[in-house]
Amino acid sequence: MRHVTRTIRLGCAVVVAGVLLAGCGLPLGTKNGRGPLADMDMQGAAERADGMLYETVGALKPEIEWVHRATTTGSCDVTRYWTVMTIVSEQRRGNFLGVVERFWKASGYRIDMVNPSKEMPEVIATSKDGFGISVMFGYKGQAFFEVTSPCVEESKVAAPSKVANGRAYEGEIPTPNVRSDFWSAETPAPGSTSSP
Repeated sequence: MRHVTRTIRLGCAVVVAGVLLAGCGLPLGTKNGRGPLADMDMQGAAERADGMLYETVGALKPEIEWVHRATTTGSCDVTRYWTVMTIVSEQRRGNFLGVVERFWKASGYRIDMVNPSKEMPEVIATSKDGFGISVMFGYKGQAFFEVTSPCVEESKVAAPSKVANGRAYEGEIPTPNVRSDFWSAETPAPGSTSSP
């Protein structure tokens, strides 16, 4: 009986330890020499996030205008946010999301969710090295990009080094105000469908 009780206690300890580790956000294969992010700190993760955005917006033709919005940090992760200033009409949002989704698939990202809703359409994906990336449309049809890193070494995080291609705003960023002959057109894009 004593042996059975000890076995149950050990089993419970293993389960509790597993739950605690799962709650710490420590993806296996990313730290302590176990994977590709073993030597990456939060600054490196922020730069990787920036690169993912620059590559993504580079796939959107014609070019859109965007600005840096914010950077937030957790205990071991970092998130970069960007706001699109180009007006993307309701008729062109499916095309916009479709271009982004196809580019992410071609880049080896796993598509985790596609929400084609009329109110707040979005696409969420994960890169091979565990960075979460998303694009969504919110208030007044404004598009937002977000990239969150997996758990990396703690460090200070500097502002993005690359200047945004849109104008700089003091204080609150306004709703989209840059017209595009293509993205702002209130007709479906030729040969496209309404969902990504």
